[in-house]
Amino acid sequence: MEKLDVRGLSCPIPVIKTKKLIDQGLAEIQIVGDSAVSKENVSKLARSCGYTVVMKVDEKNNWEMEIKK
Repeated sequence: MEKLDVRGLSCPIPVIKTKKLIDQGLAEIQIVGDSAVSKENVSKLARSCGYTVVMKVDEKNNWEMEIKK
């Protein structure tokens, strides 16, 4: 599983980085971040590309997302 850390990055950078990995044909990607906007945008992208999304969010709104084809 490929890991992508987008903490501290503002949109659209997390979406662009995720899209690059999706375009490589990866079946499983783990993404970690800390922006609510990025969380929503990356999950929308993943779903639109046919991935399932499993999300974990902690009390500080840091999140970890696993997307799988």
